[in-house]
Amino acid sequence: MAKPLHETISFPDLSFPCILYTHTLDKSIPEGRGFNDLHWHEELQITWVTRGSLVIQVNGIDHKLEPGQAILINRGMLHIATQLTRGGEYLSFNFPEKLLSFHADSTMEANYVLPYTRSSLVSFFIKGEAEWEKRVLDMLQDMRKMFDSAKSWGWEYEVSIKTVRLWFLLISNLTLSPEETPKHEKRQQERLQLMLSFIHQRYASPITLQDIADAAHLSISECTRSFKKTIRTTPYDYLIKYRIKKSTELLTSTDRTVTEIAGKTGFNHVNHFVQCFKKIQGRTPKEFRKVGSMSGE
Repeated sequence: MAKPLHETISFPDLSFPCILYTHTLDKSIPEGRGFNDLHWHEELQITWVTRGSLVIQVNGIDHKLEPGQAILINRGMLHIATQLTRGGEYLSFNFPEKLLSFHADSTMEANYVLPYTRSSLVSFFIKGEAEWEKRVLDMLQDMRKMFDSAKSWGWEYEVSIKTVRLWFLLISNLTLSPEETPKHEKRQQERLQLMLSFIHQRYASPITLQDIADAAHLSISECTRSFKKTIRTTPYDYLIKYRIKKSTELLTSTDRTVTEIAGKTGFNHVNHFVQCFKKIQGRTPKEFRKVGSMSGE
């Protein structure tokens, strides 16, 4: 079953909605939306690379993070980790904006939270060069230790305090002037999410460009323009890449034949499937399956 683009995060404790994921190429701990999985959520996110290098795309813009670098991703932004070096690792800390406000309708919320989380801010790169950036990275390291010792008394309070301090340090160094996101940009984001959700749900069936455009009540030209502007690809190329992604899951988790998998992922002809698969993955489906089975031995 296709995953929706909107992620509803499964917090271990709903009364403390903060979570720290550790991601590698193969898994996420705790289980969540990890590598090569386009999604968005209501919570803010700080992604921090601890090993290797990572390319993360936020609203269609690629950011390359080296070890020790991090990025703040604003709420509601489409993002996906597209490249991670073998043996690499990155952490994602997700938390709601209400954690930063102390209480609803507070002065803190009005002056130091909503003007940023509801602004044109998409993401904020933390290179680790300036003194304040090094402090941010030290805070993230401290928070990792807090989550590792999650059974110790008061750790939730410590994480909350550290998060607020980290946030204040970030907004104190933001060069972006807080301003309301233009309505047309919000609408464009909403339309793109409708079209991507349609692809994710219907990829196994025949889909035309008109079908994708209709999902967001757009013309074909506007649909294509939206894809190219935001995620740097055409609707057709995105559909093919998503079908290939789903086929890799079937190749590694089932014994279905290549022909069966081609049909299950929306390809009418197995030759077309093999051709697309090799272009994207660099090997044929059979070669991919063979390599996968050998690595699992």
